[in-house]
Amino acid sequence: MSGLTLKLSPNERILINGAVIENGARRTSFTIKTPNTHILRLKDAIHPDDAKTPVSRACYIAQLLIAGTTDPDQGRKQLIVAIEQLSQVFDDRDSRLLLTAASEHAVANNAYRAMRKLKELLPREARLFAAQDQRDPVSRTTAGTVTRTASMN
Repeated sequence: MSGLTLKLSPNERILINGAVIENGARRTSFTIKTPNTHILRLKDAIHPDDAKTPVSRACYIAQLLIAGTTDPDQGRKQLIVAIEQLSQVFDDRDSRLLLTAASEHAVANNAYRAMRKLKELLPREARLFAAQDQRDPVSRTTAGTVTRTASMN
């Protein structure tokens, strides 16, 4: 049984089965031998208040699965639906490859790898919103709805 080896930077924090663990002042590594342990590096975590865009919300769903704080079957279904919805917007080749990989990982119950692929879409999403803002000023609410704002001219 080989396990998962984690290498932590000084003072890095991780979540293991709901417990926050902080590394000491030196780099360290250790191996998790127990299968199906829920592990999330807190530097990779998205705060719920920051999950305001479609991609960040999909990442947040994956994060909940990784942390083990949601029903695995329901969370996986939500993640797959979120990825499918993203595929309706991101139609370039590179984004499609990322979404296909994320979907395959989600179907295979590997939320961490799905989240990593989805996070690669965050800069693309930011560029799309920036381009939209230049063409048509809008404001986004935390619910993700888009409303037209009045011009200040």
